[in-house]
Amino acid sequence: MAGVFRALLNLLHRPAIRMGLAQDRRRSLRDPRFVSFMTQNNRKTLDTHFHDTVMRGRRLLRHGLVLLVAAAFAWVAIESAKALSVF
Repeated sequence: MAGVFRALLNLLHRPAIRMGLAQDRRRSLRDPRFVSFMTQNNRKTLDTHFHDTVMRGRRLLRHGLVLLVAAAFAWVAIESAKALSVF
């Protein structure tokens, strides 16, 4: 049971980055000095919008999964109540 609880906590935790406790992994892509360095060295421009789209998709997937799990729990509770009311 503790493993399931830990997995749910890891899935639903609030990232430390919002609280200012961790470094942003995307920071180097958004740093203007880094971008100007990449353009000066004839590098291919970085598509940061793609990264944002991927992150948005993951967030939507996570929210959809949570909604699906909540709906499954509600369905089990309703069916259990119906089954118990028969007896």
